[in-house]
Amino acid sequence: MTQVKAKKALGQHFLTDLNVAGRIAATISRSELPDDARRWGDLPVLEVGPGMGVLSQFLLQAGRTVKAVELDTESVEYLARVYPDLEVIEGDFLKMDLSALYGGEFVLIGNYPYNISSQIFFKVLDYREQIPVVSGMLQKEVAERICSRPGSKVYGILSVLLQAWYDCDYLFNVPPGVFAPPPKVMSGVLRLTRNSRTTLGCDEKLFKTIVKTAFGQRRKTLRNSLGALIPSDAPIQQDPIMSLRPERLGVEEFITLTKAAEQYR
Repeated sequence: MTQVKAKKALGQHFLTDLNVAGRIAATISRSELPDDARRWGDLPVLEVGPGMGVLSQFLLQAGRTVKAVELDTESVEYLARVYPDLEVIEGDFLKMDLSALYGGEFVLIGNYPYNISSQIFFKVLDYREQIPVVSGMLQKEVAERICSRPGSKVYGILSVLLQAWYDCDYLFNVPPGVFAPPPKVMSGVLRLTRNSRTTLGCDEKLFKTIVKTAFGQRRKTLRNSLGALIPSDAPIQQDPIMSLRPERLGVEEFITLTKAAEQYR
């Protein structure tokens, strides 16, 4: 396997530890996926931000069909030279039409750049019918937020929106010393697997608005923060749920609020 000299570019800290890279690659293998997700273990893989290919080499070794999206030209040239079996696409992942890359389902993985990790996962929601499994490494704080449960101080917008469609599992911590240059924060590896939900049963755009509005004023009760969306004379205003703050609610409760708000639009 190839150990490379890493560099920092475009907000990314490059992983240099082969053991950690191997563990991350294994998170999408059939044997490591949850029982109800193993059918996705042989899907093609799209890797975001491969850098010098430390993760890519394990994916290729496992026999996966891999496409890698990389914005840094120097990295693209290196990958093309060292990993000829890797299809490298030079470009900005956030601006890509992923349906043009794959006609069907695929798995997403990466050592995600810290400065755009939240945007990457918001994009995942737009392609949730094509992406049944998402795995990889990002800043520990963001990974914990995605996987947190109602009642947690870090539970927020991304938690609710992703958990509406995915089972989210925080897998393990990664210390700064395995990167070059070392970041100032801990990293974490997570995995998202598509759940069985096919519809929210409510207006999805309004659902997002309810969630974002509630957490935009997370210190307020829902009765106060959602006043512009749910009138004071609405029946649900008498429900104890309205006296709660948003971090106390799960996906189903936010769906209930959305259905109540739909009647006044």
